[in-house]
Amino acid sequence: MDVRTIADVAPVAEHNGTVPVWWLIKPREFHDETEGGFLELVSEFEVEGGGLVDPHQHPTHEFYYITSGKGIMVIADEEREVSQGDLVRIPPNTIHSIRPTTDHASVHGLAFAIGMKDAGPVDYTNH
Repeated sequence: MDVRTIADVAPVAEHNGTVPVWWLIKPREFHDETEGGFLELVSEFEVEGGGLVDPHQHPTHEFYYITSGKGIMVIADEEREVSQGDLVRIPPNTIHSIRPTTDHASVHGLAFAIGMKDAGPVDYTNH
């Protein structure tokens, strides 16, 4: 499971030294793997305590960035706790889900997906 955390990355002064940047994915790091792709979506999500994202898959490269809370990320047969500042990479066509670590608190995040032009459109209403 590819989970990267801001806590493990030293900031780099960018934009003429005006802002620290934590590179969780370095520029062009996934160039070859996503060549011919496009930004499919960006969304914010919340999974309430006691809930979960229904296990699903789709033909996109997907990334979850956890903005608050703690959750259990499941990708294929791997599980890992994730929390604020973690970036999770989900390979295409891999079953995945996330649930809060407790029934009393939610987990929030952002989802980014890279679609591949040869994969065709994805119906997210049934995923």
